[in-house]
Amino acid sequence: MELKQFKISVLPLRDKLLNYARKLTESPDDAEDAVQEVLLKLWNKRLELEQYRSIEAFAMTMTHNLCMDMWRTRHTTNVPLEYVQDATPSGTPERLLEIKDEIRLMREIIDSLPALQRTIMKMKDIEEYETEEIANITGCNPEAIRSNLSRARKKVREIYLQTIQERIRRNQA
Repeated sequence: MELKQFKISVLPLRDKLLNYARKLTESPDDAEDAVQEVLLKLWNKRLELEQYRSIEAFAMTMTHNLCMDMWRTRHTTNVPLEYVQDATPSGTPERLLEIKDEIRLMREIIDSLPALQRTIMKMKDIEEYETEEIANITGCNPEAIRSNLSRARKKVREIYLQTIQERIRRNQA
């Protein structure tokens, strides 16, 4: 799709996408950011857009997914201690501190992954997206999603076990 065709087919959708994003985000700034990112992604996929039956439906789906990502990021990045306490009925202060340390450790490990693996792992394991949804959002094929997810999980497991073993050795010394 050339620039002229993009201007005719995609840019007129901007207002509709913006209205939808405002309803989902309840923030004009976040809605503007989401639509801007969707339009950028559509521009980057302009050569593939002709394979979709409805560019509008594709754009709306992208907007929806991006707004949901923004919402999830805002509501899942920092788990307050109260939620950890609610999740553990026999939450002694020591146990709550251990859980908080485990959450911090897992965040650090996940944040140390390469960007694509980190994104895919968060979307699949934390935000519970389906593989096809992740593929649509990231532009990767489903096999690449599965492969990156497998590598990410393996790396997280290795680092986690290594860290735990180091802690045990330190405590025994």
